Amino acid sequence: MTTSTAKAPGLRDFYEDPAVPVASGADRSLRQARMLARALGPVRPGLPPATVLDVGCGDGSAAAVAAGVLAGHRIVGVDWSQDALRRAARRLPRVVRGELSGGGLPFASGSADAVLFSEVVEHLVDPDGALDELHRVLRPGGHLMLSTPNLAAWYNRALLLAGVQPVFSEVSLRRVHGRPGSQVVGHLRLFTARALREFVAASGFEVVQLEGAPFHGVPRPLRPLDRLACRLPSLSSILLVHAIRR
Repeated sequence: MTTSTAKAPGLRDFYEDPAVPVASGADRSLRQARMLARALGPVRPGLPPATVLDVGCGDGSAAAVAAGVLAGHRIVGVDWSQDALRRAARRLPRVVRGELSGGGLPFASGSADAVLFSEVVEHLVDPDGALDELHRVLRPGGHLMLSTPNLAAWYNRALLLAGVQPVFSEVSLRRVHGRPGSQVVGHLRLFTARALREFVAASGFEVVQLEGAPFHGVPRPLRPLDRLACRLPSLSSILLVHAIRR
């Protein structure tokens, strides 16, 4: 007897699928945008606006939220997926194809004032090389706003004690095994707050702020608790880091 098994998609095929979730919710996008707005300040008369690269912009929804907070500043959506860029172009005035590996991003060294790097790092085979490239395109003193799911979120700690695979972690690109939820999202790397701080600092950045954000996938009855956990970022669903390029 023979059996057939569906071929698992490659990573590029996987992320080209528009059905794959690309963000943890509008609340996270808004919190991150407000952090960046505080860092950049308003556009000053006689000075050019800041150039903000949303690297891994996906469909542009997070950058569109940021644009509403960063009035006057120049936001550029960057992604390697042509399908994502087509969707992002409906929301953003400028989108550019680029990727962190290979030839790198199509921007000069030190040309960006800020980079939004929203829930990308957990999908990367080489996160060190990615942060090296972000460090290159940022000017000295430029701002990195990075967000990623928290491996040590409050509910993941309870799940591990019960012997259950943590939320956000995955063992397969075909289907979910051993954890709550049903959507495969392609996470390869997960961070605790301490690990994320150390990782970003080792890549040539100074971490100046770490905040927490809620996750829209938390069941509705538990969402007040998830929002409360944001007061202690090490327990929050999503980690938001503001770092400055050294």
